[in-house]
Amino acid sequence: MKLKIPTISLFFFLISIPATLLEASNNGNRGFILEENEDTHLKRSDFPSGFLFGTATSAYQVEGAYLEDGKSLSNWDVFSHSGCCEENGDIADDHYHMFLGDIELMHSIGIQAYRFSITWARILPRGRFGKVNPAGIMFYNKIIDNLILKGIEPFVTINHVDLPQELEDRYGSWLNPEMQEEFLYLAETCFKSFGDRVKYWITINEPQLLAELAYEWGVFPPCRCSEPFGHCLDGNSDVEPIIVMHNLLLAHGRAAKLYHEYFQAINYVLPTQGGSIGLTVHAYMYEPLTDSELDHQAAKRAFAFHSGWTLDPSIFGDYPEELKEYLGYALPSFSLDEKNFMKNSIDFIGINHYSSIYVKDCTNASCSATGNCAIQGFLEAVGERDGVPIGEHTGANNSYVVPKGMEEIVNLIKIRYNNKPMFITENGYSTPDLHEQRVDELTNDFKRIEYHTKYLASLAKSIRGGADVRGYFAWSFMDSYEWLYGYDVRFGLYHVDRQTLARTPKLSASWYKNFLSKNSDFVFMETSRDNIY
Repeated sequence: MKLKIPTISLFFFLISIPATLLEASNNGNRGFILEENEDTHLKRSDFPSGFLFGTATSAYQVEGAYLEDGKSLSNWDVFSHSGCCEENGDIADDHYHMFLGDIELMHSIGIQAYRFSITWARILPRGRFGKVNPAGIMFYNKIIDNLILKGIEPFVTINHVDLPQELEDRYGSWLNPEMQEEFLYLAETCFKSFGDRVKYWITINEPQLLAELAYEWGVFPPCRCSEPFGHCLDGNSDVEPIIVMHNLLLAHGRAAKLYHEYFQAINYVLPTQGGSIGLTVHAYMYEPLTDSELDHQAAKRAFAFHSGWTLDPSIFGDYPEELKEYLGYALPSFSLDEKNFMKNSIDFIGINHYSSIYVKDCTNASCSATGNCAIQGFLEAVGERDGVPIGEHTGANNSYVVPKGMEEIVNLIKIRYNNKPMFITENGYSTPDLHEQRVDELTNDFKRIEYHTKYLASLAKSIRGGADVRGYFAWSFMDSYEWLYGYDVRFGLYHVDRQTLARTPKLSASWYKNFLSKNSDFVFMETSRDNIY
Protein backbone atom coordinates (compact mmCIF):
# COMPACT_ATOMS: atom_id res chain seq x y z
CA MET A 1 0.00 0.00 0.00
CA LYS A 2 1.38 3.38 -0.95
CA LEU A 3 1.04 5.82 1.92
CA LYS A 4 -0.03 9.41 1.63
CA ILE A 5 2.13 11.27 4.16
CA PRO A 6 0.67 14.30 5.98
CA THR A 7 3.76 16.49 6.02
CA ILE A 8 2.74 18.77 8.90
CA SER A 9 1.69 16.02 11.30
CA LEU A 10 4.31 13.52 10.24
CA PHE A 11 7.05 16.12 10.70
CA PHE A 12 6.24 16.35 14.37
CA PHE A 13 6.11 12.68 15.11
CA LEU A 14 9.12 11.81 13.01
CA ILE A 15 10.74 14.79 14.56
CA SER A 16 12.25 16.29 11.50
CA ILE A 17 13.11 19.80 12.45
CA PRO A 18 14.34 23.14 11.25
CA ALA A 19 17.50 24.70 10.02
CA THR A 20 19.23 27.91 10.99
CA LEU A 21 20.68 31.34 10.65
CA LEU A 22 24.12 30.02 11.48
CA GLU A 23 27.22 31.96 10.67
CA ALA A 24 29.99 29.73 11.90
CA SER A 25 33.59 29.56 10.87
CA ASN A 26 36.00 26.69 11.35
CA ASN A 27 38.69 27.53 13.85
CA GLY A 28 41.21 24.80 13.15
CA ASN A 29 41.06 22.08 15.76
CA ARG A 30 39.72 24.50 18.34
CA GLY A 31 36.12 24.52 17.12
CA PHE A 32 34.05 27.39 15.80
CA ILE A 33 32.63 30.77 16.69
CA LEU A 34 29.02 31.88 16.34
CA GLU A 35 28.03 35.38 15.41
CA GLU A 36 27.70 37.12 18.74
CA ASN A 37 24.26 38.20 19.97
CA GLU A 38 22.22 37.87 23.15
CA ASP A 39 21.16 34.31 22.29
CA THR A 40 24.76 33.10 22.11
CA HIS A 41 25.49 34.35 25.64
CA LEU A 42 23.86 31.27 27.13
CA LYS A 43 25.06 29.89 30.45
CA ARG A 44 24.11 26.94 32.59
CA SER A 45 23.36 29.41 35.39
CA ASP A 46 20.58 30.89 33.24
CA PHE A 47 18.54 27.90 34.42
CA PRO A 48 17.36 27.15 37.96
CA SER A 49 19.25 25.00 40.42
CA GLY A 50 18.05 21.43 40.06
CA PHE A 51 17.05 21.93 36.41
CA LEU A 52 17.62 18.62 34.58
CA PHE A 53 19.47 18.53 31.28
CA GLY A 54 19.20 15.27 29.40
CA THR A 55 18.83 13.47 26.12
CA ALA A 56 16.08 11.20 24.81
CA THR A 57 15.40 8.18 22.63
CA SER A 58 12.55 5.71 22.14
CA ALA A 59 12.69 1.92 22.23
CA TYR A 60 11.82 0.93 18.66
CA GLN A 61 14.06 3.64 17.26
CA VAL A 62 17.26 2.46 18.98
CA GLU A 63 17.00 -0.98 20.60
CA GLY A 64 17.00 -3.53 17.78
CA ALA A 65 17.08 -7.19 18.95
CA TYR A 66 13.58 -7.47 17.59
CA LEU A 67 13.19 -11.21 18.24
CA GLU A 68 15.67 -11.86 21.04
CA ASP A 69 15.22 -13.09 24.60
CA GLY A 70 11.50 -13.78 24.47
CA LYS A 71 10.34 -10.58 22.81
CA SER A 72 7.33 -10.98 20.50
CA LEU A 73 6.68 -9.12 17.27
CA SER A 74 5.48 -5.57 17.72
CA ASN A 75 3.12 -3.72 15.39
CA TRP A 76 6.12 -1.80 14.02
CA ASP A 77 8.08 -5.00 13.42
CA VAL A 78 5.23 -6.22 11.22
CA PHE A 79 4.46 -2.85 9.63
CA SER A 80 8.06 -2.09 8.69
CA HIS A 81 8.27 -5.43 6.86
CA SER A 82 4.97 -4.97 5.03
CA GLY A 83 6.37 -3.02 2.09
CA CYS A 84 5.41 0.39 3.45
CA CYS A 85 8.91 1.17 4.70
CA GLU A 86 12.26 0.92 2.95
CA GLU A 87 14.04 0.37 6.29
CA ASN A 88 13.19 -1.07 9.69
CA GLY A 89 14.24 -1.22 13.32
CA ASP A 90 15.32 -4.87 13.38
CA ILE A 91 18.81 -3.79 14.42
CA ALA A 92 18.36 -0.01 14.74
CA ASP A 93 21.29 1.24 16.87
CA ASP A 94 21.58 -2.11 18.68
CA HIS A 95 21.12 -0.30 21.96
CA TYR A 96 19.93 -3.65 23.35
CA HIS A 97 23.48 -4.96 23.22
CA MET A 98 25.38 -1.65 23.38
CA PHE A 99 23.54 0.14 26.19
CA LEU A 100 26.48 0.04 28.60
CA GLY A 101 28.70 1.90 26.17
CA ASP A 102 25.89 4.33 25.38
CA ILE A 103 25.39 5.11 29.06
CA GLU A 104 29.13 5.70 29.39
CA LEU A 105 28.92 8.19 26.50
CA MET A 106 26.02 9.97 28.21
CA HIS A 107 28.07 10.15 31.38
CA SER A 108 31.03 11.57 29.46
CA ILE A 109 28.85 14.46 28.26
CA GLY A 110 27.61 15.14 31.77
CA ILE A 111 23.89 14.76 31.13
CA GLN A 112 21.74 14.48 34.22
CA ALA A 113 18.75 12.54 32.86
CA TYR A 114 17.99 10.03 30.12
CA ARG A 115 14.49 9.67 28.71
CA PHE A 116 13.84 6.25 27.17
CA SER A 117 10.81 4.07 26.56
CA ILE A 118 9.76 0.49 27.29
CA THR A 119 9.16 -2.02 24.50
CA TRP A 120 5.73 -3.39 25.41
CA ALA A 121 6.38 -6.62 23.46
CA ARG A 122 9.67 -7.15 25.32
CA ILE A 123 8.23 -7.33 28.83
CA LEU A 124 4.67 -8.51 28.02
CA PRO A 125 4.97 -10.40 24.72
CA ARG A 126 1.28 -11.37 24.74
CA GLY A 127 -0.12 -8.64 26.93
CA ARG A 128 -2.48 -9.94 29.61
CA PHE A 129 -2.70 -13.28 27.79
CA GLY A 130 0.83 -14.38 28.63
CA LYS A 131 3.46 -14.17 31.31
CA VAL A 132 5.83 -11.34 32.13
CA ASN A 133 9.09 -11.90 30.26
CA PRO A 134 11.90 -11.97 32.87
CA ALA A 135 14.57 -11.25 30.24
CA GLY A 136 12.79 -8.04 29.29
CA ILE A 137 12.52 -6.95 32.92
CA MET A 138 16.20 -7.74 33.40
CA PHE A 139 17.19 -5.62 30.40
CA TYR A 140 15.45 -2.50 31.68
CA ASN A 141 16.69 -3.15 35.22
CA LYS A 142 20.24 -3.10 33.85
CA ILE A 143 19.62 0.19 32.04
CA ILE A 144 18.09 1.80 35.12
CA ASP A 145 20.75 0.51 37.52
CA ASN A 146 23.63 1.59 35.30
CA LEU A 147 22.12 5.03 34.73
CA ILE A 148 21.83 5.55 38.48
CA LEU A 149 25.36 4.25 38.96
CA LYS A 150 26.53 7.05 36.65
CA GLY A 151 24.40 9.67 38.37
CA ILE A 152 21.86 9.87 35.51
CA GLU A 153 18.16 10.12 36.35
CA PRO A 154 15.96 7.58 34.50
CA PHE A 155 12.97 9.27 32.86
CA VAL A 156 10.76 6.43 31.59
CA THR A 157 8.06 6.54 28.91
CA ILE A 158 5.80 3.51 29.31
CA ASN A 159 4.52 3.54 25.73
CA HIS A 160 6.08 5.31 22.75
CA VAL A 161 4.08 4.10 19.71
CA ASP A 162 4.92 0.38 19.55
CA LEU A 163 2.79 -2.41 21.04
CA PRO A 164 2.56 -6.22 20.70
CA GLN A 165 1.20 -7.24 17.31
CA GLU A 166 -1.07 -9.72 19.07
CA LEU A 167 -2.98 -6.83 20.65
CA GLU A 168 -3.43 -5.20 17.28
CA ASP A 169 -4.70 -8.46 15.81
CA ARG A 170 -6.93 -9.21 18.79
CA TYR A 171 -8.46 -5.78 19.36
CA GLY A 172 -7.78 -3.61 16.35
CA SER A 173 -5.42 -1.82 18.71
CA TRP A 174 -6.67 1.40 20.36
CA LEU A 175 -10.14 1.27 18.79
CA ASN A 176 -11.14 -1.23 21.48
CA PRO A 177 -11.72 -0.16 25.13
CA GLU A 178 -10.04 -3.41 26.20
CA MET A 179 -6.76 -1.71 25.38
CA GLN A 180 -7.26 0.36 28.52
CA GLU A 181 -6.96 -2.83 30.59
CA GLU A 182 -3.94 -3.93 28.59
CA PHE A 183 -2.17 -0.63 29.17
CA LEU A 184 -3.08 -0.62 32.86
CA TYR A 185 -1.46 -4.05 33.22
CA LEU A 186 1.65 -2.81 31.40
CA ALA A 187 1.87 0.26 33.62
CA GLU A 188 1.38 -1.77 36.80
CA THR A 189 4.12 -4.18 35.69
CA CYS A 190 6.47 -1.23 35.14
CA PHE A 191 5.64 0.42 38.47
CA LYS A 192 6.21 -2.85 40.37
CA SER A 193 9.39 -3.76 38.50
CA PHE A 194 11.14 -0.39 38.22
CA GLY A 195 9.33 2.15 40.39
CA ASP A 196 11.62 1.80 43.39
CA ARG A 197 14.28 3.56 41.28
CA VAL A 198 12.31 5.46 38.60
CA LYS A 199 10.99 8.79 39.88
CA TYR A 200 9.74 10.24 36.59
CA TRP A 201 7.13 8.43 34.51
CA ILE A 202 5.46 9.35 31.22
CA THR A 203 2.43 7.20 30.46
CA ILE A 204 1.98 7.72 26.70
CA ASN A 205 4.01 9.74 24.23
CA GLU A 206 1.96 12.19 22.12
CA PRO A 207 -1.42 10.39 22.19
CA GLN A 208 -3.20 12.86 19.90
CA LEU A 209 -0.54 12.63 17.23
CA LEU A 210 -0.58 8.83 17.39
CA ALA A 211 -4.36 8.85 16.86
CA GLU A 212 -3.99 11.27 13.97
CA LEU A 213 -1.21 9.45 12.14
CA ALA A 214 -2.56 5.93 12.61
CA TYR A 215 -6.32 6.46 12.31
CA GLU A 216 -6.81 9.74 10.45
CA TRP A 217 -4.00 9.84 7.90
CA GLY A 218 -3.37 6.09 8.05
CA VAL A 219 0.42 6.29 7.74
CA PHE A 220 1.25 4.51 11.02
CA PRO A 221 -0.02 1.04 11.93
CA PRO A 222 -2.77 -0.12 11.81
CA CYS A 223 -3.04 2.21 8.78
CA ARG A 224 -6.72 3.08 8.97
CA CYS A 225 -8.19 6.13 7.21
CA SER A 226 -10.75 7.34 4.68
CA GLU A 227 -10.95 10.00 1.99
CA PRO A 228 -9.79 12.73 1.72
CA PHE A 229 -7.02 11.84 4.18
CA GLY A 230 -5.74 8.74 2.45
CA HIS A 231 -6.41 5.55 0.51
CA CYS A 232 -6.55 2.90 3.24
CA LEU A 233 -8.19 -0.50 3.00
CA ASP A 234 -10.45 0.36 5.94
CA GLY A 235 -11.15 3.08 8.47
CA ASN A 236 -13.06 6.30 9.09
CA SER A 237 -10.92 9.40 9.48
CA ASP A 238 -13.81 11.45 10.83
CA VAL A 239 -14.69 9.09 13.67
CA GLU A 240 -11.96 6.63 14.58
CA PRO A 241 -9.35 9.17 15.81
CA ILE A 242 -11.92 10.41 18.32
CA ILE A 243 -12.57 6.91 19.65
CA VAL A 244 -8.87 6.14 19.81
CA MET A 245 -8.10 9.35 21.69
CA HIS A 246 -10.79 8.56 24.25
CA ASN A 247 -9.28 5.13 24.90
CA LEU A 248 -5.74 6.52 25.05
CA LEU A 249 -6.75 9.21 27.52
CA LEU A 250 -8.67 6.80 29.76
CA ALA A 251 -5.75 4.36 29.63
CA HIS A 252 -3.48 7.16 30.82
CA GLY A 253 -5.93 8.27 33.47
CA ARG A 254 -6.41 4.79 34.91
CA ALA A 255 -2.65 4.20 35.03
CA ALA A 256 -2.09 7.55 36.71
CA LYS A 257 -4.83 6.80 39.26
CA LEU A 258 -3.15 3.48 40.06
CA TYR A 259 0.22 5.16 40.47
CA HIS A 260 -1.08 8.00 42.64
CA GLU A 261 -3.07 5.70 44.95
CA TYR A 262 -0.81 2.67 45.29
CA PHE A 263 2.74 3.66 44.38
CA GLN A 264 3.28 7.38 44.80
CA ALA A 265 1.32 7.96 48.00
CA ILE A 266 1.77 6.49 51.46
CA ASN A 267 -0.24 3.29 51.79
CA TYR A 268 -0.19 0.07 53.76
CA VAL A 269 0.12 -2.31 50.82
CA LEU A 270 3.24 -1.32 48.88
CA PRO A 271 6.36 0.71 49.71
CA THR A 272 5.96 4.37 48.81
CA GLN A 273 7.88 5.25 45.64
CA GLY A 274 7.32 8.99 45.81
CA GLY A 275 7.83 9.75 42.12
CA SER A 276 5.77 11.75 39.64
CA ILE A 277 3.81 10.93 36.50
CA GLY A 278 2.85 12.87 33.39
CA LEU A 279 2.46 12.56 29.66
CA THR A 280 3.80 14.35 26.60
CA VAL A 281 2.19 16.38 23.84
CA HIS A 282 3.52 17.43 20.48
CA ALA A 283 3.36 21.19 20.64
CA TYR A 284 3.61 23.39 17.60
CA MET A 285 3.34 27.08 18.35
CA TYR A 286 0.45 28.15 16.14
CA GLU A 287 0.53 31.68 14.71
CA PRO A 288 -2.42 33.29 12.89
CA LEU A 289 -1.76 33.60 9.16
CA THR A 290 -3.31 37.07 9.08
CA ASP A 291 -4.41 39.64 11.64
CA SER A 292 -8.05 38.74 11.10
CA GLU A 293 -10.10 37.66 14.10
CA LEU A 294 -10.97 34.42 12.30
CA ASP A 295 -7.33 33.44 11.94
CA HIS A 296 -6.62 34.38 15.55
CA GLN A 297 -9.46 32.10 16.62
CA ALA A 298 -8.16 29.39 14.29
CA ALA A 299 -4.75 29.53 15.98
CA LYS A 300 -6.38 29.07 19.38
CA ARG A 301 -8.50 26.27 17.97
CA ALA A 302 -5.41 24.56 16.55
CA PHE A 303 -3.89 24.35 20.02
CA ALA A 304 -7.13 22.91 21.41
CA PHE A 305 -7.33 20.27 18.66
CA HIS A 306 -3.75 19.17 19.25
CA SER A 307 -2.10 19.78 22.62
CA GLY A 308 -5.37 20.72 24.32
CA TRP A 309 -7.07 17.49 23.26
CA THR A 310 -4.63 15.68 25.57
CA LEU A 311 -3.96 18.25 28.29
CA ASP A 312 -7.45 19.59 29.03
CA PRO A 313 -8.87 16.18 30.06
CA SER A 314 -5.68 15.32 31.97
CA ILE A 315 -5.80 18.54 34.02
CA PHE A 316 -9.40 19.79 33.96
CA GLY A 317 -11.15 16.43 33.55
CA ASP A 318 -12.95 17.23 30.29
CA TYR A 319 -12.44 18.01 26.63
CA PRO A 320 -11.79 21.58 25.41
CA GLU A 321 -14.89 23.58 24.53
CA GLU A 322 -13.60 23.97 20.97
CA LEU A 323 -13.76 20.20 20.46
CA LYS A 324 -17.29 20.03 21.85
CA GLU A 325 -18.37 22.81 19.51
CA TYR A 326 -16.86 21.43 16.31
CA LEU A 327 -17.08 17.66 16.88
CA GLY A 328 -20.49 17.67 18.55
CA TYR A 329 -22.03 14.30 19.37
CA ALA A 330 -19.12 12.43 17.78
CA LEU A 331 -17.05 13.38 20.83
CA PRO A 332 -17.56 10.88 23.70
CA SER A 333 -18.37 12.08 27.19
CA PHE A 334 -16.48 11.22 30.35
CA SER A 335 -18.55 9.71 33.15
CA LEU A 336 -18.47 11.44 36.54
CA ASP A 337 -16.05 8.82 37.84
CA GLU A 338 -13.84 9.22 34.78
CA LYS A 339 -13.81 13.00 35.14
CA ASN A 340 -12.71 12.60 38.74
CA PHE A 341 -9.73 10.38 38.00
CA MET A 342 -8.80 12.24 34.82
CA LYS A 343 -8.71 15.62 36.56
CA ASN A 344 -5.16 16.44 37.67
CA SER A 345 -4.01 12.99 36.56
CA ILE A 346 -0.62 14.44 35.65
CA ASP A 347 2.00 15.86 37.97
CA PHE A 348 3.86 17.50 35.09
CA ILE A 349 3.46 18.31 31.39
CA GLY A 350 5.94 16.96 28.87
CA ILE A 351 6.35 19.32 25.91
CA ASN A 352 7.77 18.05 22.62
CA HIS A 353 8.44 21.25 20.70
CA TYR A 354 10.36 21.77 17.48
CA SER A 355 8.72 24.41 15.29
CA SER A 356 6.05 27.06 14.78
CA ILE A 357 3.51 27.14 11.95
CA TYR A 358 0.91 29.55 10.56
CA VAL A 359 -2.78 28.69 10.80
CA LYS A 360 -5.66 29.91 8.65
CA ASP A 361 -9.37 29.62 9.32
CA CYS A 362 -11.38 27.38 6.99
CA THR A 363 -14.89 28.27 8.14
CA ASN A 364 -14.91 31.34 5.90
CA ALA A 365 -12.01 30.74 3.54
CA SER A 366 -11.01 28.36 0.80
CA CYS A 367 -8.91 25.47 2.13
CA SER A 368 -7.82 21.99 1.12
CA ALA A 369 -10.22 19.06 1.37
CA THR A 370 -8.68 18.01 4.69
CA GLY A 371 -8.73 21.54 6.13
CA ASN A 372 -12.47 21.66 5.51
CA CYS A 373 -13.07 18.76 7.92
CA ALA A 374 -14.39 18.95 11.47
CA ILE A 375 -11.77 16.44 12.69
CA GLN A 376 -9.15 19.04 11.74
CA GLY A 377 -11.06 21.85 13.44
CA PHE A 378 -11.84 23.56 10.11
CA LEU A 379 -8.36 25.02 9.94
CA GLU A 380 -5.23 24.59 7.89
CA ALA A 381 -1.57 24.89 8.82
CA VAL A 382 0.71 26.60 6.31
CA GLY A 383 4.38 27.46 6.38
CA GLU A 384 4.40 30.72 4.46
CA ARG A 385 2.76 34.13 4.58
CA ASP A 386 2.79 36.06 1.28
CA GLY A 387 5.50 33.76 0.01
CA VAL A 388 7.76 34.30 3.04
CA PRO A 389 8.34 31.23 5.26
CA ILE A 390 7.74 31.53 8.98
CA GLY A 391 11.35 30.52 9.55
CA GLU A 392 14.26 29.01 7.73
CA HIS A 393 13.53 25.66 6.10
CA THR A 394 15.31 22.44 6.84
CA GLY A 395 15.34 19.25 4.82
CA ALA A 396 11.92 18.26 6.16
CA ASN A 397 8.73 19.62 4.66
CA ASN A 398 6.83 22.19 6.70
CA SER A 399 9.47 22.46 9.42
CA TYR A 400 11.07 25.74 10.29
CA VAL A 401 13.50 27.31 12.72
CA VAL A 402 11.50 29.71 14.91
CA PRO A 403 13.30 29.93 18.28
CA LYS A 404 10.84 32.43 19.77
CA GLY A 405 8.21 29.72 19.48
CA MET A 406 9.74 27.95 22.47
CA GLU A 407 9.09 30.89 24.78
CA GLU A 408 5.63 31.40 23.28
CA ILE A 409 4.43 27.80 23.62
CA VAL A 410 5.74 27.51 27.16
CA ASN A 411 4.02 30.76 28.15
CA LEU A 412 0.77 29.66 26.51
CA ILE A 413 0.80 26.37 28.42
CA LYS A 414 1.81 28.16 31.62
CA ILE A 415 -1.24 30.43 31.44
CA ARG A 416 -3.78 27.86 30.24
CA TYR A 417 -2.80 25.22 32.82
CA ASN A 418 -2.00 27.39 35.83
CA ASN A 419 1.75 26.92 35.58
CA LYS A 420 1.70 23.17 36.05
CA PRO A 421 5.33 21.94 36.21
CA MET A 422 6.75 21.36 32.73
CA PHE A 423 9.61 19.50 31.11
CA ILE A 424 10.78 20.03 27.54
CA THR A 425 10.82 16.32 26.80
CA GLU A 426 11.92 16.69 23.16
CA ASN A 427 13.62 19.46 21.21
CA GLY A 428 16.12 18.96 18.44
CA TYR A 429 17.40 19.63 14.97
CA SER A 430 17.28 17.21 12.06
CA THR A 431 19.63 17.29 9.14
CA PRO A 432 18.38 16.84 5.60
CA ASP A 433 19.10 13.57 3.79
CA LEU A 434 22.88 13.47 3.99
CA HIS A 435 23.54 9.80 3.29
CA GLU A 436 26.01 10.68 0.56
CA GLN A 437 28.12 12.93 2.78
CA ARG A 438 31.26 11.93 4.65
CA VAL A 439 31.24 11.27 8.37
CA ASP A 440 33.31 14.39 9.09
CA GLU A 441 30.67 16.52 7.37
CA LEU A 442 27.88 14.82 9.34
CA THR A 443 29.64 15.36 12.65
CA ASN A 444 30.51 19.04 12.12
CA ASP A 445 26.91 19.93 12.93
CA PHE A 446 27.16 23.68 13.46
CA LYS A 447 23.49 24.19 12.64
CA ARG A 448 22.38 21.77 15.33
CA ILE A 449 24.43 23.67 17.90
CA GLU A 450 22.88 26.96 16.92
CA TYR A 451 19.41 25.46 16.95
CA HIS A 452 19.79 24.18 20.53
CA THR A 453 21.46 27.40 21.66
CA LYS A 454 18.70 29.65 20.34
CA TYR A 455 15.86 27.43 21.57
CA LEU A 456 17.45 27.14 25.01
CA ALA A 457 17.87 30.92 25.14
CA SER A 458 14.18 31.28 24.32
CA LEU A 459 13.32 28.75 27.03
CA ALA A 460 15.44 30.67 29.54
CA LYS A 461 13.38 33.80 28.81
CA SER A 462 10.15 31.98 29.65
CA ILE A 463 11.66 30.69 32.89
CA ARG A 464 12.75 34.20 33.86
CA GLY A 465 9.13 35.18 33.22
CA GLY A 466 7.94 32.71 35.83
CA ALA A 467 7.31 29.49 33.86
CA ASP A 468 7.84 26.42 36.05
CA VAL A 469 10.02 24.44 33.62
CA ARG A 470 12.16 21.81 35.31
CA GLY A 471 14.15 20.12 32.58
CA TYR A 472 15.20 19.93 28.93
CA PHE A 473 15.82 16.80 26.85
CA ALA A 474 17.69 17.09 23.57
CA TRP A 475 16.27 14.83 20.89
CA SER A 476 18.15 12.76 20.39
CA PHE A 477 21.14 11.11 22.04
CA MET A 478 22.18 9.44 18.78
CA ASP A 479 21.02 9.13 15.19
CA SER A 480 18.29 6.53 15.05
CA TYR A 481 15.41 5.05 13.08
CA GLU A 482 13.08 7.96 12.32
CA TRP A 483 9.94 6.01 11.47
CA LEU A 484 8.89 6.44 7.83
CA TYR A 485 12.04 8.46 7.14
CA GLY A 486 14.26 5.53 8.07
CA TYR A 487 17.86 6.46 8.90
CA ASP A 488 18.37 9.37 6.50
CA VAL A 489 16.96 12.01 8.86
CA ARG A 490 19.31 12.50 11.78
CA PHE A 491 18.82 14.23 15.13
CA GLY A 492 21.60 12.75 17.22
CA LEU A 493 24.39 14.27 19.23
CA TYR A 494 26.24 11.13 18.14
CA HIS A 495 26.56 9.88 14.59
CA VAL A 496 25.89 6.15 14.15
CA ASP A 497 27.61 4.38 11.27
CA ARG A 498 24.98 2.18 9.63
CA GLN A 499 27.51 -0.52 8.74
CA THR A 500 29.51 -0.80 11.96
CA LEU A 501 27.11 0.93 14.40
CA ALA A 502 30.10 2.84 15.75
CA ARG A 503 29.14 5.98 17.68
CA THR A 504 31.06 9.14 16.75
CA PRO A 505 30.52 12.33 18.77
CA LYS A 506 29.37 15.29 16.73
CA LEU A 507 30.45 18.81 17.62
CA SER A 508 27.03 19.20 19.26
CA ALA A 509 27.97 16.51 21.81
CA SER A 510 31.08 18.50 22.69
CA TRP A 511 29.05 21.70 22.84
CA TYR A 512 26.53 20.08 25.21
CA LYS A 513 29.36 18.87 27.44
CA ASN A 514 30.94 22.32 27.54
CA PHE A 515 27.61 23.98 28.22
CA LEU A 516 26.87 21.66 31.14
CA SER A 517 30.36 21.74 32.65
CA LYS A 518 31.41 25.37 32.18
CA ASN A 519 29.45 28.39 33.33
CA SER A 520 30.90 30.66 30.66
CA ASP A 521 29.26 32.44 27.78
CA PHE A 522 28.58 30.06 24.92
CA VAL A 523 30.25 32.35 22.40
CA PHE A 524 33.63 31.84 24.12
CA MET A 525 33.38 28.07 24.44
CA GLU A 526 35.88 25.97 22.60
CA THR A 527 34.16 23.09 20.87
CA SER A 528 35.85 20.13 19.29
CA ARG A 529 35.54 16.35 19.40
CA ASP A 530 38.82 16.25 21.31
CA ASN A 531 37.02 17.80 24.30
CA ILE A 532 34.42 15.07 24.57
CA TYR A 533 36.64 12.70 26.50
